[in-house]
Amino acid sequence: MKLKTALVIVFAGFYLTLSANPQVDYEKANKAYMAGFYENAISIYERILENGIAAPDLYYNLGNAYFKIDDIPSAILNYERALKLDPGNEDYEYNLSVANNKIVDKIDVLPELFYIRWWKSLKRLLSPDGWAKTALLTFTLIFITVAIFLLSSRMWARKLIFSFGILLLLINLISGIIAWQTYREAKDQKTAIIFTPTLPVKSSPDESSIDLFVIHEGLKVTVIDKIGEWQEIRIANGSKGWIKAGQIKPI
Repeated sequence: MKLKTALVIVFAGFYLTLSANPQVDYEKANKAYMAGFYENAISIYERILENGIAAPDLYYNLGNAYFKIDDIPSAILNYERALKLDPGNEDYEYNLSVANNKIVDKIDVLPELFYIRWWKSLKRLLSPDGWAKTALLTFTLIFITVAIFLLSSRMWARKLIFSFGILLLLINLISGIIAWQTYREAKDQKTAIIFTPTLPVKSSPDESSIDLFVIHEGLKVTVIDKIGEWQEIRIANGSKGWIKAGQIKPI
């Protein structure tokens, strides 16, 4: 009996370890999604996230599952979170555009200056981790280049190495700045998705203030200020106003 009890405890512990394994849960969720059990898949994906594990594919698959049950705000939120971790991913961008076509509000985006567009395009070339690794790699190569420069005795070689070093320094500065910016953006959580079906935006943080305009669930906004239970938001066309907290979810 003692042996049987011990075996039961061992196998139970093994099963619990498997069930707590994020990779096992992730595969279970994917199988549930493929079988059409979207709500089951959502609950497993969400459980993985609650355990502190986040990855772009996880958010992307969760967004797809929400899209299948026609929960468009949640789908948009998770596509945006996936893009935050992996900017420029074409699959994420495409599914986000499809989901955005299903929301009520069609906001004209405020035109950006050319250098801001260029900088944003550059940032999307790599993930935040990719830019951080580039910064570390070029930093190491700069030291190696300096050592080779000091050891070289030929003038033409020193000129070539010096030019290469300047290029590495430029790449290091750019990648370092982008890595820092993307890290700050991930921590600040200034962008959010509306989760209230119809939401009047107020002129001031006061219930009795006038309604400036009305927005709807699924719209992406930027939080620019907070006063008590109120948040000031800006939408893509530059319009600003106040809403009560709890009506948006941060990206």
